[in-house]
Order: sequence, then structure tokens, then C-alpha cells
Amino acid sequence: MGTGALMSLGVRAMAASYAQLQTTSNNIANVNTKGYSRQEVQLASSGGQFTGAGFFGRGVDVTSVTRAHDDFLTREAALSASLAASDTARSDQLLRLEKVFGTGESGLGYATNQMFNAFADVASKPQDLSSRQVVLARAGELAARFTTAAQQIDELQAGVAGDLEASVSQVNDLTSRIAVLNQKIVDVRGTGQPPNDLLDERDTAVRDLSKLVQVSTIGAEDGSLSVFMGAGQALVLGNQTTPLVAMRDVYDNSRVVLGVTTQAGNRALPPSLLTGGSLAGLMRFQSTDITDARNLLGQMALAVGLQVNEQQSLGLDLNGQTGADMFRFGPASGLPVLAANASTANTGSGAISLTLQPPAVLTAASVSSVQASDYRITADGLGGFQLARLKGGEIDPDFAAQSVVNGDVVDGFKISISGAAAAGDTFLLRPAGSAARDMQLAVSNPKSIAAASPLSATLGSTNKGTGSVGAISYTGTDVAAYANLPVTLQFQTTATPGQFTYTWTDTTGTSAPVAWTSGQPVVYAGTTPTNGFSVQINGVPTAANNSVTPAVPSDTFVFSANAFPSSDNRNANALLALRDNPLVGAVWSGGTLQPGANVTDAFAGIVASIGVRVQSAKSSADLSTSVATEAELARTSKSGVNLDEEAARLIQYQQSYQAASKMLQVAQTVFETLLQTAAR
Repeated sequence: MGTGALMSLGVRAMAASYAQLQTTSNNIANVNTKGYSRQEVQLASSGGQFTGAGFFGRGVDVTSVTRAHDDFLTREAALSASLAASDTARSDQLLRLEKVFGTGESGLGYATNQMFNAFADVASKPQDLSSRQVVLARAGELAARFTTAAQQIDELQAGVAGDLEASVSQVNDLTSRIAVLNQKIVDVRGTGQPPNDLLDERDTAVRDLSKLVQVSTIGAEDGSLSVFMGAGQALVLGNQTTPLVAMRDVYDNSRVVLGVTTQAGNRALPPSLLTGGSLAGLMRFQSTDITDARNLLGQMALAVGLQVNEQQSLGLDLNGQTGADMFRFGPASGLPVLAANASTANTGSGAISLTLQPPAVLTAASVSSVQASDYRITADGLGGFQLARLKGGEIDPDFAAQSVVNGDVVDGFKISISGAAAAGDTFLLRPAGSAARDMQLAVSNPKSIAAASPLSATLGSTNKGTGSVGAISYTGTDVAAYANLPVTLQFQTTATPGQFTYTWTDTTGTSAPVAWTSGQPVVYAGTTPTNGFSVQINGVPTAANNSVTPAVPSDTFVFSANAFPSSDNRNANALLALRDNPLVGAVWSGGTLQPGANVTDAFAGIVASIGVRVQSAKSSADLSTSVATEAELARTSKSGVNLDEEAARLIQYQQSYQAASKMLQVAQTVFETLLQTAAR
């Protein structure tokens, strides 16, 4: 055997050691390169050469350069990063939303109480214009705070829409990059060696994509990678992509929905496809959190504004006129009329509008007040309509859909339907959604505050009982139009001891006797549906009794038009009492009224609702971020570069290289010795 075999062994050993040195140096150079996977030189024995004395090895071959990679760890890291991005995106937005509902003196609750408290000074001094001016100032500030809060929510919505559009653009850039990398990987697949840098670059793109939208991947035999969103919407197939598109909502142009571009045009995707990524967090915030916050804010604005307006209409101002609306919800005073948002996909000519109803009408009809919800009306094409309540943009399963017709009153609003709606046409109803945005102070003259009651009560001079007149409540808003005054209330005994009846006598005659229960209001029906009232009689009046001698006359209570409204404070006290009345969110259930919350509790409920969401989202974000960090550490522990390990390997391979060079030196010495021996 000659020295050529020894020389060949040395050359092969030096080449292998050099390849290992080069790869290790590359690892060290890319220690801070994003997505880089540690590479290793794969060696294999060159096999043995047969001789009569046995097989002698022929050295080592460099078979490949591979990367340290684990498919399972890579998928887990991408999935956990996707969920963390979703939770973090929603948490960040909720923190911004929380600032809209400030507490303390900057909050809506404080401003509402300040306005109601200002009526106390008016009640103390009904003629004092400065006290009345303070009420208007407080009312104007309250309306401005509602409007500002609504505008801030609108700005949040605009910001979310912009973020969604930017994210969709990033998704399309990443899917295009993955498709290009797929083609490059397929092109070099024929070399038989893995294109490590291209594979790393593609894995990095997939991880970046997962942070925007949760995806799943399927590898093909040619080395390409197909990427799918959610339950199967393809984003990348080989070198082809399906672009996402940010579409405007069919009901609301300020909202963004996700879709894909197809040959037939843009097609909206169902929200269920978004299960992770920052897009999912933003979409959830848009469809649930912003909508709920806007509706809760609008519900409170309507409750305060409509109740104050109604109580104003039940009193007299300093000019002796019926009180005008203090607030308006749009360009004109009166009950707010809202147009339902028709879907842009509708094919019929149908139109729907809502008219918000005064609290007295809702109470009389046993209808719930305005709720913090959106609604959807769907036409069947035959003149029928189905109303469903929405939750998070989808139909609320806890609210049974109901058939509605033109003129129906539901949850605080009257439905007006016109035109001819085609089958499947849909309309979005937002009775509370825009109320706070459009709230304005409607009066500027302090004399317009209706502090006085339109009626005054006089007790008969011969009354002998303990009966006295308490609060007077009105059943309508036409209290100044009593053409049948004065009205006299009298009580009569019955055959049952201790039980009385009462009658009313006005210019039209005397009413039929009605049983009276102590502590219950005495109702005067009036001559029209809008000029009746009820009065609380405290104590026990003396009732007429003709069965004894001499006959006992009834105590009398005479109700007349208020001749001195400038010194009357009864309606100012009623306006002050609204502060503690359950104004917000009253619901009729099973024929029973479930009272709502007063303004203080209602605002506290809004703050608590947003606060709970903030804390829950923050906890979820912290937890999912921790899981994502652990998953990424597990991935990098497999594929990442450890400088200490690489430095040790560098010394190892350096020594191998030096040993291989020594082998060549020995081979050269042996060869020279052979030449000298042959020369002798």
C-alpha cells in the first residue's frame, strides 16, 4: 500500500474539519440573526478498501449541512405566539377604552350628579336666575362630556379600522414572501441538499404571519408549504396566494370586516375563522367591546336626557309655560328619530326608522326601556319582519326573535316600516348607539327651567281629618291644558268599616266612586289621555257619611291651575329626585317591571364592566405571553446558537484540522523516505 492512501485520508480529514470550522463560524456570525437555525455538518465514513489483510478505511465524507429544527416545537411556538398577539392586541385597546370612562371629577357619573344636585338650589330659590343658570351650565357640561366620550369611542373605532387595514397589508406581504420562498425551495430541491437559509426564512415568515392571524401549515413532497387560516381558508398554495382584503361593514362604513379576493370579487369571511393573531384581538374588540361601550354610554345618555325632558314637560317655567326639552339628541328637539342602517346587499326598497319613546309611554304600555343592545331586522319578502337582538355582532341566543310590524314598540323604540323589502333584506337597529354622540343642550334661557308644578292643591277650610296632599304625578305631557279645572276630590264611607271610596268633580260632572287604599295614589283620569294626574293622599281624610245624624261631610281637596308658578318648587324637587330614581335599563318581564339602575349605579356599572374586561384581558395577555415565551425558549433551545457550545466546537474542529494537517505531514515524510531509499 502506497502513501497515496495516507495522503487521501489526510485531505479528506482536513476538508471535513474545514467544513465544520466554516459552519461553526457561520453559526457564531449569525448568533443574533432573527430566525436563524444552528447548522451542523453531517459526516459519513467513506467506506473501507479491501485488501488481503482486511478492509482499510478511506477516511470521511461531508454528506450534508443540516439545520437544527423541530417541526413540533416550531408549530407550538407559532401557535402560542398567535394567541399571545390576540390577547395583547385586545388588552392594549381596552386600556385605551378604559380612559374614556374616567372616574372622580372628570367622570360622567360626577357630572350627572352635579347637574341633578344643582336643582336643589333652584328648589330653594325658584325665582333665582343665577341658580337656574348653574343648572344650565351643569347640563351643558354633562351633554358635552357625553359627546366627548362618544367621540373618543369613535376615534378608537377609526384607529382599530386603520390597524386592521395595516395588518391585512402585512398579511398579504408575508403570504407573498412565503409563496416566493416556496418557489425558490422547490427550484433547489433537485440538488438533493436542504436550502437551510431559505427554510429558515420561510419559517420566520410563517411565525410573523402567525402573530397577525393564526394559521396552520401542510408540507408538500416538493418542499413547498401550504398555509391555511382558521378552519381551512387557504392563504398560500405552492407559489399562489389568496390575498386578504379589509372590507367595510355592510351596515356601518366605519367598521372593517375581513374578506378574501376571489375571481368573483371580494368575499367576506365569517368571524369564526379568526381564532388567533392580532387581527382576531382587534376584531373582537371592534365587534364586542366598542359596541358594548357605545351602547352602554348611549343608554345612559338617553335615560338621563329623556327623563329630564319628560319631567320638564310636566312642569311650568317662570313664564307660566309648559317646560321645554332640556336636551336634544340630534338637530331638532323632540323624541329622537333614528334611521336603521340598511345592508348594502339589500335588493328591495324597504326602509326602517326608530322613534325613541318617552318613559311614561313605555310604563303605560309595559314595554322595557332602551337596552344597551343592537338589533337586526330581517324581511321575509311577504311583508313580515323578524327582530333579533345582537351580541358581539351575532344573534343573541338568550333573546328570542320576534315578529314585528309597522308601529310596534320594542325596548324603548317604535318601529316604522316603509317601502317594499325583498326577502332576506336586513337592517341594523342601534337605538342607543348614536345617542351620546348627538346629545346637546336644547335651552339657553334660565327662565325655561320648569321648576313649578302646573297644579296647586287647596284643602277645604272645614276639613277635620288628617289627610294632606303629597306628590302629584302626571300621566301625560299636556299638563298646562286643563280646561276642566278646578277639580275637587272627596271621599265616602262604605258598608265595610275603614274602607273608603273617592270621587272627582270637575266641570263635566262627578265621576263614579273608586275604592281607595291608604298609601296608594288617587288617580284622576282626566278628559283626555294626556291631562290626567295622580295624587298621593297622606294621612286619613274624613269621609262623607250620610247614614248618621247629623250627616258627616267629606273633606275636600281642590286642584286648580297654579296661579303662582314663580314661587313653586315642586317640579324642581321632582327633577332633583331623578338623581336617585332607577332610570337606566328598566325591563318588563312576565308582566312585572324590573327596575333599572339610578345614574350613579349605572355609570358605576359601566366602569365596572370595562374594568373587568381590562383586567381579564390583561391576565389573559400575561398568561398567553408567558406561554409563548416558554414555547419560544423551547424552540430556540433546539435550533438556537449557543456561543459557549460553538466556541468549544471551534477548538475541537481546530484541533481536528491540525491533526489532519499532521497526517499530511507524516505522509509527505514517509514519501520522501521512500524516495531516498529507492535512490540508494
